[in-house]
Amino acid sequence: MKSLLKLISVPFTILLTHFLVPTSSLAQAPPPPIPAEIMFGHERLDFQLIMKRDFSPESKFSLVAISIFSQNYDRNNTLGNSIVAPVQVTYKLGNKGFALAAGAEANSKVGFMPLAGLQHVFASREILALTFVNLLSNQGADGQLFGIYEYKPRLNNTWSIYSRVQFMYIQGISETLHKRSFLYLRAGLKKGPLGFGIGANWDAYGPMKEAAQNFGIFTRWEF
Repeated sequence: MKSLLKLISVPFTILLTHFLVPTSSLAQAPPPPIPAEIMFGHERLDFQLIMKRDFSPESKFSLVAISIFSQNYDRNNTLGNSIVAPVQVTYKLGNKGFALAAGAEANSKVGFMPLAGLQHVFASREILALTFVNLLSNQGADGQLFGIYEYKPRLNNTWSIYSRVQFMYIQGISETLHKRSFLYLRAGLKKGPLGFGIGANWDAYGPMKEAAQNFGIFTRWEF
């Protein structure tokens, strides 16, 4: 548990550094919101935080930090306890949403891994689509596909629907064995920075794809 807390502290350290270190770019362009979400499920507590920051308004470099943390209520049940915390620096390629990515990922089931890959992002008022295709180095080479897709159609001037599909799949390249995967679904409502609704998580671990599910209610806030 202590090691998980150390790993999850990485994105928070980056987040605090961003707010504590003054920068003139904040006055020129408002940064994108930082969504933090917690889900109270029937088996465990799930938490997620996502941060994306450009180095400057004109820079092609950005920092992307994601922290996904799960902890069972039953301390004797360790299946489902997990953290996935990638931190990447991206370099924009043109104006079509593509970028090169390099960084590292702390994964409680697979280990600490340097990574490099390709990112694509599309963002509008109603749609967010973020996709990473990465090559991970951890006692061999692993391939990773990671995606977050949100749809937020407006109901009126105050309320919007909030829905999200999120997934990750890690597989060894040489041995072609499953390492880690998940599928997370969210459906609810959004009012300003506040969101809430119902959620479902499916996680799988190792070559035998040991499964852990979690269903519950979530709330989120965009800082």
